[in-house]
Amino acid sequence: MPNTTAISAPGKVLLAGGFLVLDRQHTGLVFGLSARINVIAREIETSKGVQLSEIIVESPQFLEAQWRYGYHLAPEDGGIKLTQLQVGSDIIPNHFVEVTLAYALTYIITTGHAGSFNPVQLTILADNDYYSQSHSHYQHLHSGPAGRFAKFPTKLKDAHKTGLGSSAALVTALTAALLTHYLPQSVFDLNSAEGKRTLHNLAQAAHSAAQGKIGSGFDVAAAVYGSCVYRRFSPSLLRDVPDIGAPGFAPALAACVAREWDAEFRKEDARMPPGVALRMCDVDCGSQTVGLVKQVLKWREQTDPSGAQALWANLQARNEALGAALSSDRKDAIRGAVEQVRALVREMSAASGAAIEPQSQTALLDGLAGVKGVYEGVAPGAGGYDALALLVRDDAETEGRIKEFLQKWSEEKDVQVRLLGVKGEMEGVRREGLEQYGGWLGLV
Repeated sequence: MPNTTAISAPGKVLLAGGFLVLDRQHTGLVFGLSARINVIAREIETSKGVQLSEIIVESPQFLEAQWRYGYHLAPEDGGIKLTQLQVGSDIIPNHFVEVTLAYALTYIITTGHAGSFNPVQLTILADNDYYSQSHSHYQHLHSGPAGRFAKFPTKLKDAHKTGLGSSAALVTALTAALLTHYLPQSVFDLNSAEGKRTLHNLAQAAHSAAQGKIGSGFDVAAAVYGSCVYRRFSPSLLRDVPDIGAPGFAPALAACVAREWDAEFRKEDARMPPGVALRMCDVDCGSQTVGLVKQVLKWREQTDPSGAQALWANLQARNEALGAALSSDRKDAIRGAVEQVRALVREMSAASGAAIEPQSQTALLDGLAGVKGVYEGVAPGAGGYDALALLVRDDAETEGRIKEFLQKWSEEKDVQVRLLGVKGEMEGVRREGLEQYGGWLGLV
């Protein structure tokens, strides 16, 4: 298909460093995942003499998931501002999409290479493991021709996420697709170190703005670079970027993206031993990460600053020990290293009152640790009820034993727990061939 660009970015799991990664003193051990968000950008064909200033974004896996935007240049260097257009009888906002479009298009005009924006259609396709499904629905999805991109019988806002980092992967893939689609390769090359640096800085700025300037950015870093040990950027880097459309937004954004950021990504320290796989276990209820973070930060800053500082220093050391055990192929040290991390996480959970490793998750992790071939598992990132991360022997026999255990657990506890198909992987954002998207690109 001419004038068509496909980009994908991976999800993430913060195996160690939850909460600590918010502070530049500490690091997080983050792994990319094989579940990806794909964005396909293609020019909209118009009749001769007809001009459109319109961008269409669709997520055809869900019901009523199309967003149309008009756009114009704001005065006083305010960059590109969008106006959402009505689709059918309703206007349903998509904040992450709208902010990302404004940031990416504004950056593109500052390069001086954009010319006029040809109208573009952006199709978003998410691997199935980003969303929880009932057992019966899940079986139906994977017995038919849907494959990795299922058609879900729900609206996007009603879908249950598994906590794999869909918003960061979406912002990263959407930004990369727009830059690749509109800019010549001499200005933006996704495969170059400079291209990835530009993408990282721009996607971080957009994602931070979309979620209210909170978070460390480890999820965007994983979406761009893949698995790494991550140290966050200084929040002051984004302080001088005005709101979208405000005077000076465009040059301030360009200057922010061009700066040397102080984030760190150490890929050589994030490795899995040969024969060990990172797997995810979905508990189908999810967590409000922001609420957990607020509780922990209140405890750290107001309730017990000295106790929190000492606990975080100990936890950092244990996280590093886990990373060292993995990257140096010491399989016999994995279980002890994870157990030491979990013990301190439970201590932080009790002290802060935040359900980082809730009792039901503790029971499930302890049960899974008894399955032959399972080294250990954690409630990753901010914890709560998002998908659990397991370190397991990478063979079919172990996978079968885990599935058997989870089926029995689900029946006995009357919950829905299942092993996701996703695995850890090292690679970050990349271009994709179009053949894998089948009939999805025919939908408008």
